[in-house]
Amino acid sequence: MSAHPYDHGHTVAGWTGCGIAVAGTALLGAGVCTVSGPLLAAGAAIDVLALLVTWALHLAGWGKPSGPRPREEWSWRVRDSGARAGHAECLGCRWAGRRGRTAEVPAPAPVTAPVTAPDERTAEVDAVGAGG
Repeated sequence: MSAHPYDHGHTVAGWTGCGIAVAGTALLGAGVCTVSGPLLAAGAAIDVLALLVTWALHLAGWGKPSGPRPREEWSWRVRDSGARAGHAECLGCRWAGRRGRTAEVPAPAPVTAPVTAPDERTAEVDAVGAGG
């Protein structure tokens, strides 16, 4: 869970795409410094790859829709349940042919431990055991 009171938008798609893009931009920088066409081309190709990988992960549900998410979905390990239908305001979803219809995907039910009320025998044992 996040220690901050707001959603930073950290997702698997975002972190992966950012990591690949940093590597591509570093190659671009090296290409500029060394005046090397092949390094510039490789850096640009890796940056395009970062864009495509981020888009694919977003479509697979490892991104997030636009806007704030509920607090229980802030963790980067939570998949986006609405990605299959597409996000209404998302250009990437529209490009993939997902029109962002308002198809509601049911949220996973929270798992809780069963709570049992103490029965009368347990209360008697506690009372007897407490006295001595």
